Amino acid sequence: MNYLVLLRHGQSQWNLENRFTGWIDVDITELGEQEAKEAGELLKQKDLKFDFLFTSVLKRAIRTADLAAASAGFDDIPFERDQALNERHYGDLQGLNKAETALKFGDEQVHLWRRSYDINPPNGESLKDTAARTIPYYIEKIEPMVMSGKNIWVVAHGNSLRSLVMHLDNLTREEVLELNIPTGVPLVYEFEDGKIIKKYYLK
Repeated sequence: MNYLVLLRHGQSQWNLENRFTGWIDVDITELGEQEAKEAGELLKQKDLKFDFLFTSVLKRAIRTADLAAASAGFDDIPFERDQALNERHYGDLQGLNKAETALKFGDEQVHLWRRSYDINPPNGESLKDTAARTIPYYIEKIEPMVMSGKNIWVVAHGNSLRSLVMHLDNLTREEVLELNIPTGVPLVYEFEDGKIIKKYYLK
C-alpha cells in the first residue's frame, strides 16, 4: 500500500482579507502558519512519510510545505515546484475584495466567475482552464510515481487541488463545483496495486 496526500496551503493574507488572490504571491497569516504546523503534526501522528513533494511556485504553498515538514520531522524530501500547480489565475479580479466586486458587477456575475466550470473572469482562467494544466502535469509527473508505489505529497491551492480531485475521483463538471477543500487539512488517498482503495481527511 502507498499513498498520495493533497494539502491546501494554510490561510493566506488575502484569504483573510477576502480578496481574489490567484497568482499574486502573498504569504500565509499566523493562522495559516498554525494550520501548516498542525497538518505536519497530523502527518506525524499517522506516521506518513514521503518519497517526493510537489508544490506550486507560490510562496503560500511553499511556506506551508516547509512548516508542515518541519512540524512532522521530515528531512530533505526531494521536491519539484511548478506553476502547473498554481492557483487558478483570476485575471483582472486579482487583488479585488470579493464583496466589493459583487457590488460592482452583481452577485450573480461574480458567482458565475467563481463557481462555474468554464466561464472565465476577465483575462483570467476558468476551472476548466486550471484543470487543463494541472491534470496533464499530474498524469506526466505525479501519477507515474504513485503507480510505482512511491508515497507522494502535493501542497497547492483550492482550485488546482479541486482539479486533481476531479481527476482522481472521476467527478463530473457539475460535481466538482460542489467540492470545497479546506485549508491546512491533509487529504489522503491510499493505493493498492495502482488503484485507490481509500480516501479520507486527517483529523
